[in-house]
Amino acid sequence: MFVDRQMMLKKAETVGILERMCQALELTGTQSDLAKSRYESVGTWLAEAESPLLRALSIYLQGSTALGTTVKPIGRNEHDVDLVAHMPNLGPLPPTIVKKTIGDRLRANGNYAPLLVEMPRCWRLDYANEFHLDITPSIRNPECENGGELVPDKALKEWKASNPKGYNALFDQRAALQPRMRMMKSEGAQDRARADSIEPYPVATGLKGLLRRTIQVAKRHRDVYFVDLDACLSPISVVITTLAARSYEYCVSHFAYDSELDVLRDIVRHMPAFIETRMVGGRPHWFIWNETTSGENFAEKWNNDPSRAEAFFAWHTQATADLDRLADNEGIDLLNKSLSESFGRAPVTKAFDAMTQEVSAARRAGRLYVAPAVGLSGAATAATQVRANTFFGAP
Repeated sequence: MFVDRQMMLKKAETVGILERMCQALELTGTQSDLAKSRYESVGTWLAEAESPLLRALSIYLQGSTALGTTVKPIGRNEHDVDLVAHMPNLGPLPPTIVKKTIGDRLRANGNYAPLLVEMPRCWRLDYANEFHLDITPSIRNPECENGGELVPDKALKEWKASNPKGYNALFDQRAALQPRMRMMKSEGAQDRARADSIEPYPVATGLKGLLRRTIQVAKRHRDVYFVDLDACLSPISVVITTLAARSYEYCVSHFAYDSELDVLRDIVRHMPAFIETRMVGGRPHWFIWNETTSGENFAEKWNNDPSRAEAFFAWHTQATADLDRLADNEGIDLLNKSLSESFGRAPVTKAFDAMTQEVSAARRAGRLYVAPAVGLSGAATAATQVRANTFFGAP
């Protein structure tokens, strides 16, 4: 089965805008270097502590920064950087003692003391208008065969199962999977002969990979959707990430696609299929399990406040509709309008500006091509040359 060329070009250019939009929502190179420096300095300070409780301590990243799915929050300049301070040699001490030990060590540093804020599960170093580092203590979970850990619960009364490293490893395995893409329709006998000798291109990766970009797109849509709603009801990032990762694995294992945009839309569409629902006490309870340990339910807040579940499904319905609409937009102006409504004007404008500059430079050099796997690019591999002054392949 072959893909219509005009539709492919249209979807490829839409994906190119989404790619550049995601880039605009990430840390800049300077910010990334600064975050890395802060992270390494904090890790060194904690690791050099004389306290026996912090002996053999290790620091590593978790969450969006570790996975490569960060999205700049709306309304503030700070990015979140989540760290784990793991103490593998500790026995089952109360979490209050372990957390206090880390807080005391951070407070002993004159640079960190004025930045330190205590949070329910972690310590936060708040670098205003830059980012904040959340440092969560953890100990070994002897009951987890996958190398899981225990972290404080919000009430700090007991430890709670988690497995950040196992979660990251499983995510990377899924992100490495490659969707099956159909061939573009040939236009003549010579093209048909050439197509018969070329295997279908295997993957639509972008610069970060399709799964990571899909999660960034979904998270940004969530942020815009909840701007004028109760932010407390907004689905947390690990819920979106977990459902998208499981959906991605399912989609690429079962279907073949015409374009990256179709894969992205299908990932989001199938996300609710991986939410387990049970009737408990006469009402539904929801479960989004951490598959790498036992007992960690990322949807646990939904069961105490069903309005959170309602908010998720309402957002998901809108996100699915908005992504489907992208494939129907005719012309660059309508695409710009649709994207701005769904993802915010600022990053979309940056994306269009970046693409316009790249298109102009490539056209002047006579090397503008549309590559089915990555949208607009400067390379001619597996690509179709674009005529002057066209969008979506039309004059």
